[in-house]
Amino acid sequence: MSIKKILIVDDSPTERHFLGELLTKNGFQILTVESGEEAVAKAKEIMPDLILMDVVMPGMNGFQATRTISRDDATKHIPIIMCTSKNQETDKVWGKRQGAVEYVVKPVDPQELLAKIAAL
Repeated sequence: MSIKKILIVDDSPTERHFLGELLTKNGFQILTVESGEEAVAKAKEIMPDLILMDVVMPGMNGFQATRTISRDDATKHIPIIMCTSKNQETDKVWGKRQGAVEYVVKPVDPQELLAKIAAL
């Protein structure tokens, strides 16, 4: 699968900027949203090739948004990488159970993230 368009979901402007800069410099087209609710709506609207999903957000959290996107027939083909400060093994297992294909802990290592994207 060729990844070109990436949706970044994070309530932190700093994280959105950091990930956006990193991915833009590496040739990806990025779009950003600030909440789980926006992520679900935007995923259906733009059909990104990949979603980077934060977990801790107000309203619908990243686990809930990932579950919603990965179980909807219209969007279940979109891979989701959890990108979060939640670093417990149980968080990683839970994230994968919700439908995430990968799990990256913040602060994000740029090379690790790019390698995981390349492997999709």
